[in-house]
This record gives sequence, C-alpha cells and structure tokens, in this order.
Amino acid sequence: MVPIKAIIFIIAIIIVAYFSRASLCNPKSHGFYRLFAWISIVALILLNIDWWFDNPFSIYQMISWVLLIISAFLITRGVILLQRIGKPDNKRNDASLLGMEKTTKLVVEGAYRYIRHPMYSSLLFLGWGAFFKSISILGMVLAVLATIFLILTGKMEEKENIRYFGREYEGYINKTKMFIPFVL
Repeated sequence: MVPIKAIIFIIAIIIVAYFSRASLCNPKSHGFYRLFAWISIVALILLNIDWWFDNPFSIYQMISWVLLIISAFLITRGVILLQRIGKPDNKRNDASLLGMEKTTKLVVEGAYRYIRHPMYSSLLFLGWGAFFKSISILGMVLAVLATIFLILTGKMEEKENIRYFGREYEGYINKTKMFIPFVL
C-alpha cells in the first residue's frame, strides 16, 4: 500500500507543476527554480509533519514557530502590497509570470522597502521552520536545497525585473537585501 505522504507529495508536485507549466521549459525563468524550491519545501513539511506539535516548548519548536509566523506575515503582506501597489495587469506580456506577478509598478513599500523578495523570503522561513520541527540530515539537505533554489529564483526574477523596470530596479537592488533585512 502506498503511504499517504507519498500520495500527498505527488498531488502537491502535480499542482505546483501545473501552475509552473509556462516556466518548466525555460531555465532562465524564475518559475523554473521556484518549482524545485516548492518541491523541496513540500518534501520537508511531509518529512516532519509527524512532529509538528510534538514537545511544543522545546527550543527547536519555539524557533520553528517563530520562523513559521514570520513566513505567514511575509506572504500575507507581500501579496497585499503586490496587489495594491504593483498594479498587476495581463498586458504585461510574459507567459511565465503568474497573474499577481505581472506587476506594472515597482513595489518599494512595506516589507519591500527592506527586502526585494518577501514572498520568497516567506518560503525560506517556511522551509527552515519546517526543518526545525525535527532536525535530521535529510531535513537539512532539503532545507539547503530549498534555500539554493530560492536564491536562484530570486536571481532569475531580478533579471526579469531589470528587463521590465530597467534602471529603477537596478537602483532598488542596491538599496535592499534579497531575503533578510540587513543580512541576505
């Protein structure tokens, strides 16, 4: 019998691949690398799901919950800011971008004032938050892989943004960090 986690993993891969389908044939697209980041994070969550609420006051669980709360905050604020300020528009002709990614105005407020990729930062915190639920070598490998793929995702998206926003985005890169304010 196939374990339920394997079924969930396969379904998650199919869903993520469906939304990333326009990027799958283009390794120069940020969506190509984001797919592998998502796969790593889903695998990490499923690996550690059995320990999600285990020993809630241990130091690792507390670190995990802080990272997961930061992740939830960043994704919520990132989406809201992209919608309100970024003015996504289907006129932005790039098939590899999802609807909310088709921003027509550079967002430099809120979390975007300090970091260029709050939503990828959210995934970074989600991955490491899931890792701290139950530390293992396999978990470490998956968290590091997710981090590498998120960095590649951010780098590819920056190239896309420079093509679209030009010097304005280049200046923005010089003023902000990629994922973590004042650090990375």
